Amino acid sequence: MSPLDPALEQLVDQLVVVGRKAVAAGLVIGSGGNLSARLPGADACVVTASGTWLDELDRDSFSLVGIADGEVRGGHPRPSSEVQLHLATYRVRPDVNALVHLHPQTSVLLDALGHPIRLLTIDQAYYCREVRSTPFLQSGTPELAQAGADAVADGCNCVVLGHHGCSVLGDTVETAHKRAANLEEAARATLTMLQLGDTTTVCPPSYLETVRAREAAAVQGH
Repeated sequence: MSPLDPALEQLVDQLVVVGRKAVAAGLVIGSGGNLSARLPGADACVVTASGTWLDELDRDSFSLVGIADGEVRGGHPRPSSEVQLHLATYRVRPDVNALVHLHPQTSVLLDALGHPIRLLTIDQAYYCREVRSTPFLQSGTPELAQAGADAVADGCNCVVLGHHGCSVLGDTVETAHKRAANLEEAARATLTMLQLGDTTTVCPPSYLETVRAREAAAVQGH
């Protein structure tokens, strides 16, 4: 990417770190998954390029793409095949500045078997809040992009894409990454609970009720 745009380079550097951490944590393998971040104050986002391995990203591994028109404006000429998922999500969620699309295997497994991912710990509940899912749709298609965007249009930030992966959002790259990590941790905890015969345990609802009340008070205070 151009060395003349510090804001753009900062976002790219953050995504490079997330890619490396996601692979190290087993949230994706090979050239699967893709990452993006919205450029502040602009109708554009940076997206990992087609075929890139998330643990081998550098500043040349990204495309700059217009959100409204989908045109490649700079960087790598071929953005990820899932770029439409990123663009469709940014269009319906102006509050979202980063999208992490990974292939967390336990999350996908539970969803495929019809088991909802339960949020057990306070971290899982705080970051994920709610987990939704979409049915299987071919990857890289407008149908998948639209389904992913529709699932989060009203404020949900964690979606499991059937037999595929996850689409996890955040107002920052760091928040999106934390949510993705907690989503898979919640899936692993859910699997363990199922193996132990438990089908109901979740983080006490009173925890999130308190968090939401504090967040609402903070917004009113501003």
